[in-house]
Amino acid sequence: MCGISGINNFIAVCICLLFSFQINAQSSRLRILSYNIRNAKGMDNTVNYDRVAAVIKTANPSVVALQEIDSATQRSAGKFVLQELGSRTGMKYIFNAAIDYNGGKYGVGILFTEEPLSVKRVPLPGREENRTLLIAEFKDYFFCCTHFSLTPADQVLSAGIINEQIAGFTKPVYLAGDFNALPESEAIGILRSRWTLLSGTGFSFPADKPGRCIDYIFSLKSNAKLLHAEVVNEPMASDHRPVLVELAGK
Repeated sequence: MCGISGINNFIAVCICLLFSFQINAQSSRLRILSYNIRNAKGMDNTVNYDRVAAVIKTANPSVVALQEIDSATQRSAGKFVLQELGSRTGMKYIFNAAIDYNGGKYGVGILFTEEPLSVKRVPLPGREENRTLLIAEFKDYFFCCTHFSLTPADQVLSAGIINEQIAGFTKPVYLAGDFNALPESEAIGILRSRWTLLSGTGFSFPADKPGRCIDYIFSLKSNAKLLHAEVVNEPMASDHRPVLVELAGK
């Protein structure tokens, strides 16, 4: 006969196994956020790092693609905006300058929880200003962050460059950013011919009354299951709304 202590031990083991299963399931999930933060300048024209950091923390991302980031510019009072957000979210960061600007640099960045194995910076064309692609290699995947030119011809060239850059990658690849292009544009069509659009075509700009989809998250060579995708309902912290996807597996 099984005594009370034996039953209690059995229950305790079951609870531990269930808890372990839940932890493993959560750790196998990948949450990707893309956010053009406009240097943390909101629709109220107030710069507020705490507000943007709170948006990011609420999304609980594994990795974040950020666009429009100042580094030591006069406009941002000499502050490194990505560092400000990193310290507030508890995430590590990589910056990639696209141009020299206002006494400092201006570009894109990635926030992450897992240390990258390698980092690559690739220049992209932009007739109004130079653009860039930031590629970080993690244990199970590559993550790319970009901010396309406003010029359609440059967007098309950039899409081609990105496809060339990732041609030899064997791991899954994720691409996120502000592409300044509508879903029916030639550049997005080039990407969609090879990549899977994870984030959908929900409107992300302008933040207060969104009427255009120009922010996207794509995947390539990934078998991860898409669990959730949304344009985050955040109308104030920036002039863009964040785009979030959650995947089971990486």
